[in-house]
Amino acid sequence: MIRPTHEVEYEQMLLSRHTSLHQRGGRRKDGVLERSAYVLLSRIRIQGPMSIGELSDAFGLDASTLNRQTAAAMRAGLMERIPDPEGGMARKFRITDEGLRLLDEEREWIIQALDQVMESWSDDEIADFASYLRRFNTDIERLGGRPWPRP
Repeated sequence: MIRPTHEVEYEQMLLSRHTSLHQRGGRRKDGVLERSAYVLLSRIRIQGPMSIGELSDAFGLDASTLNRQTAAAMRAGLMERIPDPEGGMARKFRITDEGLRLLDEEREWIIQALDQVMESWSDDEIADFASYLRRFNTDIERLGGRPWPRP
């Protein structure tokens, strides 16, 4: 007997292949955010400036991976390194005004794409779907010990 989680696995795999919500069919010349930058900036925006160590704990990634991602984001002008606002020794990463602008632009584009995908859904259906996704994500976060802050 096939368990319902088999269907969840298959649909999750299919969902992960839909990169058009993030890449818009390829890169734009005016600077679409890479998926890793989108997630990184989203976390820093909600949590505030973070050090490499804090990012490593939050994402469960090694420091070398995060060093590459943050270096690329700094080169692109999306974030900057600042002294710890709380006086700690580690320097922290803060989103620049340009990073905020591009993050807002990207998020708005994704929301518009989702509006198109879900145009035949009622508001209640969308709210139910969002609730199930939130529950799914928070259960994954609970098992991994890495909760994601939500607005």
